[in-house]
Amino acid sequence: MLVDSHCHLDRLDPAKAGGSLDVILDRARARGVSRFLCIGIDLDSSRDLLMLPEKYPDVLVSVGAHPLQENSQPLPGVDELVTLAKHPGVVAIGETGLDNHYSPDSAEWQRESFVRHLQAAGLARKPVIVHTREAREQTLDLIRAHGDANYGGVLHCFTENWEMARAALDLNFYISFSGIVTFKSAEDLRSVVRKVPLDRLLVETDCPWLAPVPHRGRQNEPQYVVEVARQVADLKGITYEELARITTTNFQRLFLNGP
Repeated sequence: MLVDSHCHLDRLDPAKAGGSLDVILDRARARGVSRFLCIGIDLDSSRDLLMLPEKYPDVLVSVGAHPLQENSQPLPGVDELVTLAKHPGVVAIGETGLDNHYSPDSAEWQRESFVRHLQAAGLARKPVIVHTREAREQTLDLIRAHGDANYGGVLHCFTENWEMARAALDLNFYISFSGIVTFKSAEDLRSVVRKVPLDRLLVETDCPWLAPVPHRGRQNEPQYVVEVARQVADLKGITYEELARITTTNFQRLFLNGP
């Protein structure tokens, strides 16, 4: 039993993976992946995602606007995010956050959008899913100022340092690792994995991007969260089965309010 805590099912190309989303999900289920959290990256697609939990009981969704949206996109409204979050299949707000690596020129839009997501998450009483890259202090400062520690959230596809991870843990955040932990160049990140407490770990694919070793170069799929989990288990010195159990419990605690 394993959870892919962050995937973009609507961005997968079924033609590269057997012809349909059903086939893709069945492949993951056959490998023991029992739940999928599909992430909204803009408000239009977030609305479209609401139909997924109605068709697939093991798929949950989040609603939000990714920080790498174009500046020309309207800022998401707090009330709109809260309204979308009322759908029974929605368990989180996001993804949102700050990215100074790919889009530093949109810093003002990103900041205001992030603040609105944090406010909406508190009002909706749901965790927030945060993308952060080369914006460590700014990200933490905004979470401290506008987040709600009662509901916390997750720093997804984490690639930053232990100091940021430790600060996020203090803010009631979880840390999620993707296939990047399997990359040869990611030894610094693997050292962070070793330090994050087991009860605050999540694993994800962030598919269709970042396929783990040995699938690099292919379209990533939810089934490959197994490879991520095996690598994390090895780094933590526990069995894959134990890691799967722990991260599933963590997912349920964060997103479903209980073990």
